[in-house]
Amino acid sequence: MNLLPKSSKEFSSSEYWEQFFRRRGERAFEWYGGYLELCGVLHKYIKPKDKVLVVGCGNSELSERLYDAGCQNLTNIDVSEVVIRQMNERNGKKRPLMTYQLMDATQTTFPDSHFQAVLDKGTLDAILPDTEEKTLETATKLLLEIGRVLQFGGRYLCVSLAQGHVLDKLVNQFSQGGWMVRVHQVSEGSSNESGSQFPLPVFVFVMTKVRQMPGFPQVLEMMADKEGAKPLRCSSPDELMAAVKERQQYALIRNRLNQNQTSQEVPLDLCDGDSGRTRYTFNVVDSPTVRLSHANHFAVFIIPQGRETEWLFGSEPGRRQLAGSVGFRRLIIVALHRDQQYENMEAIQSELTAKVLELAPSGLPDNYQIPFLSAGGDIGTRTVQYRGQSELSGEYVVEDARGDGTSYFRRLIFLSNQNVVQSEARLLPSATQRGLKKKKKKKPPPADKGETPSSLIIDKSYLCCEHHKVMISGLALLRNPGVLPDQRISVLVVGLGGGSLSLFIHDYFLGSHVEAVEIDPSVLDVATSWFGFTQDERMKVHLADGLVHINNLADKDKAAYDVIMFDVDSKDTSLGMSCPPPAFVEKIFLQNVHKLLKNNGVFILNLVCRDAILKRQVTSVIQEVFPLIYALMIEDEVNEILFCCPNPELKISLTELMESAKNLEKELKRPGVLWDETYTLSEMFKSIQIV
Repeated sequence: MNLLPKSSKEFSSSEYWEQFFRRRGERAFEWYGGYLELCGVLHKYIKPKDKVLVVGCGNSELSERLYDAGCQNLTNIDVSEVVIRQMNERNGKKRPLMTYQLMDATQTTFPDSHFQAVLDKGTLDAILPDTEEKTLETATKLLLEIGRVLQFGGRYLCVSLAQGHVLDKLVNQFSQGGWMVRVHQVSEGSSNESGSQFPLPVFVFVMTKVRQMPGFPQVLEMMADKEGAKPLRCSSPDELMAAVKERQQYALIRNRLNQNQTSQEVPLDLCDGDSGRTRYTFNVVDSPTVRLSHANHFAVFIIPQGRETEWLFGSEPGRRQLAGSVGFRRLIIVALHRDQQYENMEAIQSELTAKVLELAPSGLPDNYQIPFLSAGGDIGTRTVQYRGQSELSGEYVVEDARGDGTSYFRRLIFLSNQNVVQSEARLLPSATQRGLKKKKKKKPPPADKGETPSSLIIDKSYLCCEHHKVMISGLALLRNPGVLPDQRISVLVVGLGGGSLSLFIHDYFLGSHVEAVEIDPSVLDVATSWFGFTQDERMKVHLADGLVHINNLADKDKAAYDVIMFDVDSKDTSLGMSCPPPAFVEKIFLQNVHKLLKNNGVFILNLVCRDAILKRQVTSVIQEVFPLIYALMIEDEVNEILFCCPNPELKISLTELMESAKNLEKELKRPGVLWDETYTLSEMFKSIQIV
């Protein structure tokens, strides 16, 4: 039997409802849930002595259950003569104080300020199926009529799915003054007596009529799920609507996951209810190829603090590999946020168990104990050493975090892009830095006290970034790489960051004279105060725009540099290329770079481009300027390093290049100087190609 309309527009038709109730008979139709699902919210706002109007009552049992619970002064209205007759016959003797009347809710006959509460369960949704002008006029008439019959202090309770146009109408209509607006989400864990199949959650909007007074604050609140928790106080109608939409999105995600309908990773942020800040980030990963047993349905993996940017945890391919390796059909991978405090793994497990169960796959065995996993068995260590504000890049933090094993790392992270480590350096106990003199530097006061050992200092021998290692290896292309003090080479590095790339060249290539160009003064301050960066007669920093600096140098028409390196990122995240900014690979600018290079020099470019078409275009432009290009794609990363030579006669075989790298490495490993034994220059060139 077809009991639902062919289109939502039919919901607004009185003829449809007349036919609907004839065909359904006396069986109750619980639109958006029954009494048990709604009573927790309704009884907060409807008191036993209140005079209550129920608009569009239908044959729902809701009014009957409210009556039996003590709220007996109920007036029910509907446009269906059939349903009014049915309900009067059903309740005339059993509930004599409750009335049912045939009446249009948009034009009632009640006097002004007659009711303390008006209850609407799905009626606004039914008469507002679209945003056509006539439909909106009807909805406006309903809401104005409800406002007319309510007393000051009275409440309009609207039970709704809050589809976009309905949400917009409700919130904007009642946020213009004279009303307080609160929104409750009906608990999805309550008894489902209605058998509702809606994938969207049901909301109860509570609009309280108040006298308008100058200076009276606008009250727009999204009520918390937990009893006693603080509501989210919204500063604008848009913020309230966004909060409702977030709840709807979460419900759709739950519905999708509960039906095992996901083949892609599902991301989800969980916020602190008090501060509104993100506390956890979930990535739900299903591994359908894992053979299911009674013990491997579902698990949670906590990423140790400070390690969320590692490939295994910070990229979708890495997380898929992690999920497959731990052997569970569904894995929720959880990242912890730096602005939050976490006691230990047990406390996190206690806090998250109820929430992760909402995302569990269907068919979970009874009493299933959810395993909480982590790398190393704990939640890691993260200490924010300093917080600052850059005029160019916004807020940033310098933090120390424990990596894989016992090593600690210092990182610069701009909070506008928290998943990207801007600069990184390994920390070592001060006694380990035997070959390097420790200098005292005045540091800004730390923003947070943490657990990082205070005796740790920067390990200048260790290059954390794989692309830095490859870029350094490119110096093997020089006939004179400048290892010894009397072998002078001039190096220009655009993009300072924490200074590790420039410092490594300075410390290991003793004939090098390095000039670094950095546009952001805050980055230079951080490099100097927190990453051990210093300037001397062989190390100089120009605070300037790299584009302007190079163009100005090129105007002097002098080939001044043996090596020019670009390691500068783009602040425009909408581009398919995050490094370098597009202006740095325009032909006219590259010609100026070519002009500044000595004939036997090399231009080394860190290219990070996810757009294949754009990448081919960039490479083509570079080829127009530089006749000889070597390219090396870094494994498991997007970075590709281009070694661009102005002199095609520098072309050597890959075997000769490997041999040159081996010889350079031998020269760099001087007695008494620290060397990272995991860094082998010749290994960097194993997959190099000539473009």
